[in-house]
Amino acid sequence: MKKSGTYRWTIVALLFFATTINYLDRQVIGLLKPTLEKELSWSESDYSKVVMAFTASYAIGLLIFGRIIDKIGTKMGYTISIIIWSIAAIFHAAAKTTLGFSIARASLGFGEAGNFPAAIKSVAEWFPKKERALATGIFNSGANIGAVVAPIMVPWILGAYGWEEAFIITGAIGFIWLVFWWFIYEIPARKKNLSAEEFQHIHSDNEEEITGDSVPWLQLFKYKQTWAFVAGKFLTDPIWWFFLFWLPSYFSSTFALDLKKPSLHLAVLYTCTTLGSIGGGYLSGYFIKKGWTVFKARKTAMFIFAMAVTPIVLARYASDIWVAVFLISLAASAHQAWSANIFTIVSDMFPKKAISSVVGIGGMAGSLGGVLFPYFIGIILDKYKLLGDLNGGYNIIFLVCGFAYLLAWGVIHLLTPKMQKIDL
Repeated sequence: MKKSGTYRWTIVALLFFATTINYLDRQVIGLLKPTLEKELSWSESDYSKVVMAFTASYAIGLLIFGRIIDKIGTKMGYTISIIIWSIAAIFHAAAKTTLGFSIARASLGFGEAGNFPAAIKSVAEWFPKKERALATGIFNSGANIGAVVAPIMVPWILGAYGWEEAFIITGAIGFIWLVFWWFIYEIPARKKNLSAEEFQHIHSDNEEEITGDSVPWLQLFKYKQTWAFVAGKFLTDPIWWFFLFWLPSYFSSTFALDLKKPSLHLAVLYTCTTLGSIGGGYLSGYFIKKGWTVFKARKTAMFIFAMAVTPIVLARYASDIWVAVFLISLAASAHQAWSANIFTIVSDMFPKKAISSVVGIGGMAGSLGGVLFPYFIGIILDKYKLLGDLNGGYNIIFLVCGFAYLLAWGVIHLLTPKMQKIDL
């Protein structure tokens, strides 16, 4: 059996580092929250509005970038995206008011929205179906690495230089990645020195090449497959936003964790999610290699991960920080495993020329959920803070988190029992 070559895994490495930077930049504000609350006299609701500015803009950006990337391609689309978000990340340092931070977050959200439509389309361009979930899981694990690096890097910069420098230094990293992307990436058909064996392996599914005009955006809403992805993202993306933006504050208020020092607890939590992302991508691919149909493999894996989130409801009983870390790590890892598969079902059900657009539509839905959920969180936490029972507020939020994925899986199954491929 001839080896198929390994250049496609270089592409995954690029996507992994881009996603790492993406999440590093968005995670900074969660770690600086206690400092900024004192500097700007923020309430929980004020902070939730800043988060909502990011997620609302991210939602709009997903829709726009999904369309743009299907039109101009992954190479240029990714380039535009990372330039915008890196500049926006740096400009957080100039913000001195809640409005200023909201504008900076909105700009960051718009730019960062290009990451997943471009990355998912890149995976579809470079991998056959049996490898896509694993490839997606690997690059998506960059979200976790970014979240691991941030609790170590940001407190150090904060202590040594100040919060402004934390935004400037982390924001500048994107421009380093851009150099590698520009000189390394190209689609397989135009990539020089790509072996014939690897090219044939990439196209072993006999899928269509990306030819002709992109699919009219409104046409995509006619299909149940689009709505299945939309529902899955709307119900589960907000949970990940919560894990990113509120967990540092949760550990600080509940277990007196000092966020001005590098946090082993948060580093362990987000490291575990890396294993979930890669393992989740591997599991459905393993089922496919065992002879399962694609839809059965994806849905079985996603049901397992939905069940794995539910123990988070027991976090309310955790009196020791490491028990809470374990329960939340399990849920966050299951989310990333779920994410590796829900992104991949888009390329299972749609032709390549529509993938970025559908990812953008579903991502927008997830971000809209990410706008509504922080509003709910802010109200709940402010109410329970006044009652002197902040933990009671977090208990309600953990209850919602625990069952969101089972609900999402049920809706996906009802809309697309066999996830049929659409012929556009």
